[in-house]
Amino acid sequence: MWLLLAFIAVPLIEIALFIQVGGLIGLWPTLSIVVLTALAGTALLRHQGFRELDRLRAAFAGKGDPSEPLIHGAMILFAGALLLTPGFFTDTVGFLLLFPPVRTYLFTQIRARIVVHDRTGPPRGPDIIEGDFEPVETEPDRPSGWTRH
Repeated sequence: MWLLLAFIAVPLIEIALFIQVGGLIGLWPTLSIVVLTALAGTALLRHQGFRELDRLRAAFAGKGDPSEPLIHGAMILFAGALLLTPGFFTDTVGFLLLFPPVRTYLFTQIRARIVVHDRTGPPRGPDIIEGDFEPVETEPDRPSGWTRH
């Protein structure tokens, strides 16, 4: 339901903002602002994306938890998509996602809603059936029946 509302509300907000800004400053300055924000956003996106990629590599090398750089990278990617989408509302949200304090705040909000279960040992539960098995040798010239020829 929320996704449907977003798909309806965002274009309406963008159209309203284009009409308002275009009425205030004119067509060409409005289009120039849209193109310049896309170019500036692309440059910022590239810089911050490489920085988060370095943090992710360091985390995978054993120097920390990779979840934060992964989430930051996803938010930067989403910010890039918003900045390349023509519009003032999407540009504003995209630029906000490029600020590390905003991403950190969103990351803490996301992390508070996620429950991680750490399982040590074999999984147990109502869907688990335990049993023993013995490997069965098949004749070399006969397929097992599980392969296609």
